[in-house]
Amino acid sequence: MHNPLWCIKNKIMIQKTEIQLSKTKLLMMLIGSALFVGLGIWFVMNPAEIKPNRETLVSIVGIASILFFGACLLFITKKMFDTKIGLVIDENGINDNSSGVSVGLINWEDISGISASEIASSKFILIETTNPDKYINRANNGLAKQAMKANTKMYGTPISISSNTLKIKHKALLDIIERGYQKMKN
Repeated sequence: MHNPLWCIKNKIMIQKTEIQLSKTKLLMMLIGSALFVGLGIWFVMNPAEIKPNRETLVSIVGIASILFFGACLLFITKKMFDTKIGLVIDENGINDNSSGVSVGLINWEDISGISASEIASSKFILIETTNPDKYINRANNGLAKQAMKANTKMYGTPISISSNTLKIKHKALLDIIERGYQKMKN
């Protein structure tokens, strides 16, 4: 599941934790995204069958489904073949490689708080930072940058981590991150 090692920084023991990407979770997400792309294609090709007199709306929903879940398909396919560790928590901070908006290393000294949130039963961990622009500017593409800006407006931070692609449950991940943060903060 995750591989704990011990590191020392300034005489503080930090348990290094490596959490792998979950290929099973990614496969399920891949299948779901493919189904929604297929549904979007069906909506675009058959709007009158789905909702007579509302063809334009049905086509717009279909196009939105194709675009959003098509982007998800690309990300998930890329992650399926990613051999890097999904998340590493060590004496330096949190090194995130778990999503399409991952920013790499989040240094402990940049973290000002840890909290959890939930949208439509999808749980995630918010990493509050003293320097949000530093992490927004690390975004690897324009879409990721826009998502991080939207996160900042909604939650006050651009950084969020979900266990959805990792071999760990949300509560366990939250506990590990909070313990590391408290050790470095103290």
